[in-house]
Amino acid sequence: MRNPGSAWTELPRPVSAGAEPVGHIRLGYARASTARRSLDAQLDSLAAGGVTRVFSEKISARATKRPELETVVKLAGEIRSSGAAVTLVVHEHKRLGRGIELAMLAEELKASGVGLEFLTGELKGSHDPSGIVFTVLAAMSGMEREYIRDRTLEGHESARKRGKTIGGAGVTDPDMLSMALHLRDQEMSLRDIAKRLVITTGTKKGQHPSPATVMRMLREHDEKAATTASV
Repeated sequence: MRNPGSAWTELPRPVSAGAEPVGHIRLGYARASTARRSLDAQLDSLAAGGVTRVFSEKISARATKRPELETVVKLAGEIRSSGAAVTLVVHEHKRLGRGIELAMLAEELKASGVGLEFLTGELKGSHDPSGIVFTVLAAMSGMEREYIRDRTLEGHESARKRGKTIGGAGVTDPDMLSMALHLRDQEMSLRDIAKRLVITTGTKKGQHPSPATVMRMLREHDEKAATTASV
């Protein structure tokens, strides 16, 4: 690119397949569980860690949607796809969630090639998507899913014996099942599938189903399909 009377200036080249990441972006996330709790300690920790762009919110860990967390995860994936290395930096892993929530988030970050860094706590340090922490969290996710599956099956069996139905039976429909099966074929996580489904009836109309509801719906479909195939 050259303006009249000036020297040639080379524009940035487009990212080619297999190219090494250019630059390293560190995005921060902070969360307090209630409006009365201060974020100051987390924000100070992130600032001391050299993080200049931080997404923060005051919301319970039990909330099914955390807008700022979803925003920073989406942004991290977009930046990573442009060729730059990206790390999501958090004061402590509990700020992201516990158990299956943390494990499912780690799966999402791993799929996007985004790293994790915890400034304190049991998982303190920087973790590459191919590293041991992601592997452990993925294993934990699998164990947690199996646990939920077993407990859910026990609950359904107990309810059937009493002639009752339980757990979100009214929020699913054939169209939702069809879409969920399509997304599962694309190897999407339960969390991502749930984000793309919308409940169309009942008191939860317009909301997204929970990952547990999606898991139950898919499992029941698979069980019926297996029963039909064996007849």
